[in-house]
Amino acid sequence: MAVKDELYQLADKMNDDPVHIKDEKNRVFQVYLEESGPIQILLKEGKVIVEEGTSHEPEVTLKLSDKNFSKLLKDDLNTTMAFMTGSLKVDGKMGLALKLQEIVKKYQ
Repeated sequence: MAVKDELYQLADKMNDDPVHIKDEKNRVFQVYLEESGPIQILLKEGKVIVEEGTSHEPEVTLKLSDKNFSKLLKDDLNTTMAFMTGSLKVDGKMGLALKLQEIVKKYQ
């Protein structure tokens, strides 16, 4: 399964049971996938919206391989180690990158 499909499935799961995201602030997370290109994850009014491209101004940008993003979506990526080894690059608010990981973890 393509990593973008995994992300869309996770977004559907989150929107079907928004208990962990309903009180989150509106945010834009940008992800640059090495193989698949840019994709944005928007938290908006207690829902998750996934959009391909870069149409919104992100608060944080993650750059990583499709394989590592797939691991992140499955809560199977040691983000600290990935960051320290350079396989995950973060531009912007580091705390929001950790927030995204925290939200994903709640839906595993």
